[in-house]
Amino acid sequence: MEHALRNTWMGPLSFGHILIQRDEQTSKAQLYYSKLPRHIKDNVVLLLEPMLATGGSVIKAVQSLKDHDVPEDSIILVNVVASKKGINLVSTAFPELRIVSAAVDSDLTAENG
Repeated sequence: MEHALRNTWMGPLSFGHILIQRDEQTSKAQLYYSKLPRHIKDNVVLLLEPMLATGGSVIKAVQSLKDHDVPEDSIILVNVVASKKGINLVSTAFPELRIVSAAVDSDLTAENG
């Protein structure tokens, strides 16, 4: 998704990276790495996540951004496909977050996604 954005956006861009993986034993999302632009809190942030299934990784990523003083209403989650369950979970945790998804799949889960 980053490559497509870089090739189509005409304005200035800054990129950061967040690495979140699910712990194999607890199944909880763990933050492993975060490198964000210095002035991230002053900009609109596009959180690029191709698939939103259970919502655990997205919740961890949004919380990481908020921990860097990014206002919730300045974050836009952009994804290709999302589950209804994931959207509901993320929207409940972060009601001011905007979500842009190309498709919503009612059956998408961590196991079949």
